[in-house]
Amino acid sequence: MTMMTDTHSAAAPQAGLFSRAYAAIADRLARRAVFNKCMDELASLSNRELADLGLHRSMIRSIAYEEAYGAK
Repeated sequence: MTMMTDTHSAAAPQAGLFSRAYAAIADRLARRAVFNKCMDELASLSNRELADLGLHRSMIRSIAYEEAYGAK
């Protein structure tokens, strides 16, 4: 006599959900770290150094955003 058992548990689909949620949170934290680092580095430059790069102080936030999250 043969017997077949189902080895899938009800919690299996949730395991993927939690790993995707964890990966999404880790990705957001990593991107935010890139944004903060870029903001800090550009903000530490003088107005003259920014001008040498062709930048204005008002552009720092948008440049850091583009660096971390890609083009708008």
